[in-house]
Amino acid sequence: MLSQKAKYALRALVELARADGGQLTAGEMATRADAPRKFLEAILLELSRHRVIASRRGKFGGYTLTRPAAEISFAEVIRVVDGPLALAPCVSPRLGFRKCDDCPDLALCTLREALARARDATAEVLERYSLADAAASTGDPAAQLAAI
Repeated sequence: MLSQKAKYALRALVELARADGGQLTAGEMATRADAPRKFLEAILLELSRHRVIASRRGKFGGYTLTRPAAEISFAEVIRVVDGPLALAPCVSPRLGFRKCDDCPDLALCTLREALARARDATAEVLERYSLADAAASTGDPAAQLAAI
């Protein structure tokens, strides 16, 4: 399940992608993304540390994307904020691969194949859907799915 933290991160970054000048303050993003400012500031710091966004201090400061919005996928943002996309650590190829605590043998696990397929399907959609796609969205779920 997608955490509230990831939802706020995605909403804020979509608003940043929509910004005319390409830069917004944390307050502007919090208002546009309907997110608590203090919580969003912690999320923005994490995204900045992972070089998804860059910050500039001062009177004309704010946040900008480090790359074009079309090059930043939903999968990348979710991985930064929530960690692996996989439902279990034994099917996480990128982050945190390990045997599940209650599994006696990876080779004999009856759940692993289904969980790997779910991870692959989820990753395929989220890797292809970018901040630019969301920024250009009309908000119509059917149109969004058709674009993928």
